[in-house]
Amino acid sequence: MNICIKGGTIVNEGHSFQGDLIIKNSRIAEIIQRNQTSRSIYDQVIDATGCFVLPGVIDEHVHFREPGMTLKADIESESRAAAYGGVTSFFEMPNTNPPTVTLENLADKFTRASQESHVNYSFFFGATNSNACLFDKLDCSRIPGIKLFMGASTGNMLVDRLESLRSVFSSAASLGLLVMAHCEDMGVISQNMNREKNVYGEDPPVFLHPVIRSAEACYKSTHLAVSLAKETGARLHVAHISTGRELEFAVPQPADSEKLPQITLEACVPHLFFSAEDYAEKGSLIKCNPAIKGKTERTELRRALSDGRIFCIGTDHAPHQLENKLGGCVKAASGMPMVQFSLVTMLELVDEGVLTIEKMVELMCHHPAVLFGVKDRGFLRKGYKADIAIVKPRQRWQVTKDCIQSKCKWSPVEGHEYNWKVTDTICNGHVIYHSGHFDPDYRGEEILFEH
Repeated sequence: MNICIKGGTIVNEGHSFQGDLIIKNSRIAEIIQRNQTSRSIYDQVIDATGCFVLPGVIDEHVHFREPGMTLKADIESESRAAAYGGVTSFFEMPNTNPPTVTLENLADKFTRASQESHVNYSFFFGATNSNACLFDKLDCSRIPGIKLFMGASTGNMLVDRLESLRSVFSSAASLGLLVMAHCEDMGVISQNMNREKNVYGEDPPVFLHPVIRSAEACYKSTHLAVSLAKETGARLHVAHISTGRELEFAVPQPADSEKLPQITLEACVPHLFFSAEDYAEKGSLIKCNPAIKGKTERTELRRALSDGRIFCIGTDHAPHQLENKLGGCVKAASGMPMVQFSLVTMLELVDEGVLTIEKMVELMCHHPAVLFGVKDRGFLRKGYKADIAIVKPRQRWQVTKDCIQSKCKWSPVEGHEYNWKVTDTICNGHVIYHSGHFDPDYRGEEILFEH
């Protein structure tokens, strides 16, 4: 099918300009600037007047809960939520049940996604204390990298032995695979938890979550991960940075450099949008690991979006049933669903002047593609896969339970009013979402990598 996206403001590779974008079958065939004329005939014309035409978002950090936790979420429901939000590709994490720490379990996820996912997909392989010997059996063209939990979170995949950590980094380095690490020091967290339990009882209130899973716990673990990466030569991507102090590990990339930094940092939407003050209203709905911290930390993270210290933005989308979110620092589950609302949330920060729309596209689309070596996606370029999100400003709407696509049917932004709306999501040249209408029969493609 030939499609013309006509009259929008195209945002790509640091520039914004009015023009038309032409799709032939699954790929971008042409980008025509405003002063040029297209004389072709198209099967479909999408009027993007007054809209912004962006590359489809690549969310490099999601938990879709399948297999083993499908009462909370599954690949079908969460990839549908992604499509509604302008997200055309996702990398899913390994802490499912069973965890993605064997070749068989990894193959099972790919099979499930080929049958269920509405958008493009790939899966991290999970590290354990004893499975680094499997890394050289992986097909590196099919996975974004190795996920390493240096802090315990939902699912028990903690790697806590120094010799095991060193083996994970060394093995990944030998294959050119990136290590994406969840960094929190469990010794510090345990000490903090015991102290607060002595005061508040067995389930301290949730406002103490950033005190227990503290800035110190994050910094100490990130420091260890960076040290191991430098020792072994491995590439390290630190997941969901939540403190200003961790930003010292960033190595901003010079504008004219084609070489990627060895150490890169990810910020996640919840840490950029919420702050510790929001526990008073949202309570355990915004409990996640690492914890959402104070406004000062959030300000530092937001500042780092524009100066190059933050390299990518993900969501850490992690649904739970509402009943799992009851309680405090011990009983309430950590994680929240955000994939459907990540793009409009970041566009709200654009409106607030936190970053430009061009920088937002770089962090959510271009940089994930470059960092992980995604083939033919993440940019609006001739010959690339036509993964596209069209968004319209000044479209006031409110998040209600009815519009939430995640299987858990709640969101911490429920009741929030946004000023931007996703009007269209195009995946591999197929219009999967258009003005509230969704194509449930479409299936995305497996993402390929060039490490």
